Amino acid sequence: MILYIIVSFVLVFNQLTLLLILQVNTAFVREQKRRFETDVVAWSKGVIGEAEIPIVISGPSGVGKGTLISKLVEEFPSKFGFSVSHTTRASRNKEQNGVHYHFTERNVMEKDIQDGKFLEFASVHGNLYGTSIEAVEAVTDKGKRCILDIDVQGARSVRASSLEAIFIFIRPPSFEDLEKRLRARGTETEEQIQKRLKNARVELEQGNSPGLFDHILVNDDLETCYKNLKKLLGLNEGAETIHKLLPEFVEVPLEHTASKIDQKILINCGNAEENSDRNTYVIYS
Repeated sequence: MILYIIVSFVLVFNQLTLLLILQVNTAFVREQKRRFETDVVAWSKGVIGEAEIPIVISGPSGVGKGTLISKLVEEFPSKFGFSVSHTTRASRNKEQNGVHYHFTERNVMEKDIQDGKFLEFASVHGNLYGTSIEAVEAVTDKGKRCILDIDVQGARSVRASSLEAIFIFIRPPSFEDLEKRLRARGTETEEQIQKRLKNARVELEQGNSPGLFDHILVNDDLETCYKNLKKLLGLNEGAETIHKLLPEFVEVPLEHTASKIDQKILINCGNAEENSDRNTYVIYS
């Protein structure tokens, strides 16, 4: 595969802005060409840095990350927006299509993944979950900071993509406490609970992977955890939300990425170097 990097200097509001445009013969780029009818693909403002960088919140099922995100969006509706994920699983009680998830057929989602429309995806508990590029852009286009609620597999894929973000891992005070929370839901069979617990053990181990997450919060008490979340995001009175430099590269197994090499581009000003061991291109600063 041939990778072309076109670096253009553009004068915007009397300031020199570095614009990185990538032209790669991948499914993602072909889809963008089709959508925008252009031969050269420029990344969206949410990717190239014109919006505040997104926040990736991850953690095992039942840890309370969804509740924390809901509280954040409800308290700061003009500042944050939730990226609605796609899934092939059936909806649960009171879940609304397009609000909690985009519920879709498996064959449709698999086709969209092949066409490069997803930033990340993973198979969890036998169902596909994923974050579409369009879902992230829908939030950033409104001038809001995008929040992604994804599992550890998805976090690894996003970490290895061109999307610069802040990565936060939510963990329970103990594994026993997590099991109690899952059983308290009352929405799943014993077999499903055991499957979630098995996956949770793996996610809790992976949550400690060096370089993957920038912050780890323990959700022992919801309100305390929420206050700590706001604090690390700089949401105290008079404080500004934190910004973060491009993170270190984290190796990702190919089976956990949305479109193999398509999304494995780290954007930064510098020289490109092919890293054949990881089957990815890394642009070093």
